[in-house]
Amino acid sequence: MGEIFNNKINLLKALAILIVVAGHLEFSVIPMFPPYSFQVILFFFIAGMLFKEKYSFTEFFKRRLKSLMLPYVLYAAVYLGITFAVAPLINKFWGMPVNWYNELIIPFLTGHQLDLISPLWFVPQLFTTLIVYKLFSNIPCSNILKTIICTIMALIAIQMEKFAGNLYILYLLRTMFSLLFLHLGHLYTTQIEGRYNIFNGKLFLLIIILQSFLWLTNADYTPLDGIGLSYILVWGDFDNRIAPILTSLTGIWMSLFLVEVFYEKVKNWKFLQQIGQNTYHIMANHLLVFNFITYSILALKGIPFDIKNNADIYWFYCPLKTTYFYFITGIITTTYLGVFIKFLRRKFIREN
Repeated sequence: MGEIFNNKINLLKALAILIVVAGHLEFSVIPMFPPYSFQVILFFFIAGMLFKEKYSFTEFFKRRLKSLMLPYVLYAAVYLGITFAVAPLINKFWGMPVNWYNELIIPFLTGHQLDLISPLWFVPQLFTTLIVYKLFSNIPCSNILKTIICTIMALIAIQMEKFAGNLYILYLLRTMFSLLFLHLGHLYTTQIEGRYNIFNGKLFLLIIILQSFLWLTNADYTPLDGIGLSYILVWGDFDNRIAPILTSLTGIWMSLFLVEVFYEKVKNWKFLQQIGQNTYHIMANHLLVFNFITYSILALKGIPFDIKNNADIYWFYCPLKTTYFYFITGIITTTYLGVFIKFLRRKFIREN
């Protein structure tokens, strides 16, 4: 893969994580393309773009275990310690009861065993979907047939949401749904990019028109929150609609379009590149930063911590005034934390 491809992937990852963090603060980075309408599924698409068929199943499994699950296990261990350490200070344990089932099985079923790293729920799911796709990619049939199969599975997954109360079914339907977009990411890299111009004025107009109709028919939009068109993949909450597939496609296309349009202008922005290189660390740590800010503000203002503890982990102080402060502080802090962690890792490897 060439340098331009890698740089564009990195910028796409940066945009994706900015959309995720903004979504947790309930605002949209891209107008008309709200958070929770495509933000997590974009990472599955990116994983598909990076999917390589050349590795054997065993080698592929080992590589994904090392790149995805090993950091996850380390973060889970660190955050278990952090959660225990801060609990006496805030009079709240942000997590499920600690036992073998919650620490070993729940990460794959919901990923919410610890509230502070709940955004990392998608890592075990991504690992699972990649392993399934590796097996699926070996089926001797055309890409068209594979796309049809993946689409049918995604549609069935949406209908399975009525059974999502069973966590094992939830795990299955998330895999079925995300498999389509991982496959489309792989198709984009191998069959579309460089061969067809999909970033033109006519297609842009078509996407905008389609998105406007999606907003028009959206069942859960309210002007107060402005989110709308949302589906919650982690809980399999699709509202039995086809809209999640369509909004995922329009959101992915718009993200690719923005990277294509602005690539030459922003490709040398070092900080933007660093964001793209540290998406894992940003995803893992931004809730810790948000909560540190919240509890600090409450302490400085003499407000009891109960106002936070009685809400969920995503509650933050005075959103009308502080949303963008949380956003900028969270992105900068977690990006450079990722840079620092990588520095320590390289130093450790050199010394050993």
